[in-house]
Amino acid sequence: MHRDSRWGAMRGRDPNEPHRAATSLELLFDLCFVVAVAQASGSLHEAVTEGHYAAGSLRFAVVFFTIWWAWMNFTWFASAYDPDDVAYRLTVLVQITGSLILAAGVARAFEDGDLSVITLGYVVMRTALAALWLRAARSDPGRRRTALRFATGVVVCQLGWVGLLFLPASAHLPGIAVMIVAEVSVPVWAQSAGMTPWHPRHIAERYELFTLIVLGESVAAAATAVRGALAEHHGTGGLYAVAAGGLLMVFAMWWLYFARPAHTLLATTHRAHRKRFTWAYGHYLILASAAAVGAGLAVNAEHITHRTEASATTVAAAVTVPAAIFLLTVWALHLRPHQRGAAEQIPFPLAAALILTATFTPVPTLTVGLLLAVLVAVVTVAGDDRTTARGSGGAAPGALSG
Repeated sequence: MHRDSRWGAMRGRDPNEPHRAATSLELLFDLCFVVAVAQASGSLHEAVTEGHYAAGSLRFAVVFFTIWWAWMNFTWFASAYDPDDVAYRLTVLVQITGSLILAAGVARAFEDGDLSVITLGYVVMRTALAALWLRAARSDPGRRRTALRFATGVVVCQLGWVGLLFLPASAHLPGIAVMIVAEVSVPVWAQSAGMTPWHPRHIAERYELFTLIVLGESVAAAATAVRGALAEHHGTGGLYAVAAGGLLMVFAMWWLYFARPAHTLLATTHRAHRKRFTWAYGHYLILASAAAVGAGLAVNAEHITHRTEASATTVAAAVTVPAAIFLLTVWALHLRPHQRGAAEQIPFPLAAALILTATFTPVPTLTVGLLLAVLVAVVTVAGDDRTTARGSGGAAPGALSG
């Protein structure tokens, strides 16, 4: 592996490089982004508790997009270019600083829709990212057009976000929608001028690590809420049901996400633009729903101790809806491409429908946890049967290899 230590040089990484793994700087980047994820999840929990269901969910979707999009932009850049020199490290540390500023503005965005602090954090992060793309354009002549398009797109979009601050409140929502469309269009436009290198195993690992971080945040949010509720010494039985159901949910969500290695798809069928972008962009729903599950578990704990006036149905939906979204998205992105028959596919949409139905049960969290546990058992047994068939020479033709 060649890591160019000269200032100003930024060569593309080898997409076939063996033993490519996340660096300690990337792990630090993820760790600091956890702060923003925690703030978004906590703010959603407070919004639902206070009865602001629609506004809270919409603000969560927008705020989480800004967090996820900044993380994803850096992740794919670092898979393509990562010289690990002093200039690169300092620029990434600036991006981390921007993520912390963004996290500091999450509460204000939820309380009164004020995006000024989040935008400031975004300016810091995106200016640093644009600088990295300009370095890449200077150092990699073969991909200069692509790098310059990325830099241009990042700067123009950032100017658009800043411009939103000066629009009347009534124009904020349509303006945000326009900016989101512009943001997700930049990589498509830039890559049409030529592909930047990326490493399938490295990208898969980066997404897996961030998914683990978000799932961990869900556990932490639920644990904090249950602990606070138990301190009041009532509703103990219901709290145990929330705690048990929450653990089953998180364990099952982890199991299902990691049921098949993502890099097998990225290294084969998903090298094509359309499938790769669908996989990468679809993770917004996986990560946002996982974070929302943590907020929903906290709301359920507070409902048992009568610290929220939200209806039982609304409180239950705070868990069942994001759990169903997580399940369907993981199935569509990670598992369905490996499945070849209706018998393998039907359990997932069926389980999602049952999870939504659990909204109207007396113990929705525990019911969802049990449903997901049963699905895990079904997937595991089916996987074992498939492995046995492959070992005896009965594997389906064209099966993807790990």
